[in-house]
Amino acid sequence: MAKSDLGIDLGTATFVVYQRGKGIIIEEPSVVAIDKNKKNMIAIGKEAKDMLGKTPDQIQIIRPVQDGVIADPNIIEEVLRYFIKKSNSRGFGLYKPSLIIGIPALTTDVERRAVKEAAARVGASKVFLISEPLAAAIGSEIDIAEPNGHMVIDIGGGTTDIAVLSLGGCVISETIKVAGETMDQEIVKYIKRRYKFFIGEATAERLKTEIGKAHPSEENFETEVKGQNLKTGLPSSIVINSEDILNAIRPVLNEIINKIKNILEKTPPELSADIMMNGLIVVGGTARLRGLDKLISEQTGIKTHIPEDPHLTCAKGTGILLENIELLNKVQVS
Repeated sequence: MAKSDLGIDLGTATFVVYQRGKGIIIEEPSVVAIDKNKKNMIAIGKEAKDMLGKTPDQIQIIRPVQDGVIADPNIIEEVLRYFIKKSNSRGFGLYKPSLIIGIPALTTDVERRAVKEAAARVGASKVFLISEPLAAAIGSEIDIAEPNGHMVIDIGGGTTDIAVLSLGGCVISETIKVAGETMDQEIVKYIKRRYKFFIGEATAERLKTEIGKAHPSEENFETEVKGQNLKTGLPSSIVINSEDILNAIRPVLNEIINKIKNILEKTPPELSADIMMNGLIVVGGTARLRGLDKLISEQTGIKTHIPEDPHLTCAKGTGILLENIELLNKVQVS
């Protein structure tokens, strides 16, 4: 494969691009701004996200991947074109790249075909699609080609993908539409209910990231947030702490853990023994929540590991496949 080849994670919350031989070159929020009159993309990533709530009528802010589903393949085509153009602008050449694209586990055959066709239209010479949990496992440095069972829990923005992997493929794989964005929504509801105070989901996401925790033993932090006092209707500010965030997201955490237990119950005994020995791997942006590994380990009785930079594991996995043709041929890539 050539140095212009790219590995791409089309995540619900974040787009991440890996350049062969260079590593991660793009990490941007999965948000796009569209000019409705001209029907073209005018901004992507942080630039588009900063426009939320501030745009005139002709500009629409879109999340191309929602709840683990590719909502608009036409926008994905523009996104892929942007990635290729930006990688070329970094001096990586003008060759037609091969692409390995990590896609949500819920993606249908029709959506997969649309992504491959979009990639071909923007100049890709070859396109390989791989499910995000499988790519994340590879990016976590798991040797998935061996007859050895591993469980990967990918808690992203829109969905939680839970997969039992062995011999290069998914033995059991299930997805629930409960993840980081659900937590943000629950934080908004909790603060509104308890403090009669209204904040936006962007503020809720910041609270979760900066002071949130998943286990009671984690250190308690607090921060001031601005919003609307619902009693007076006026702009105001209050102090929120880590315990507030934990109380808000606890139902979401419980739902994820119950699904993990459910998958463990369905796992064949031989693979269950492997998982007990190997432990659980938790990846995705929400895996950065403090104490999450401790909570899952306590609730399941299985040691739990969160790799460094868990939100980048899928893109790193596509990068490993770009560098390792033998592994690419072994794993079940579409």
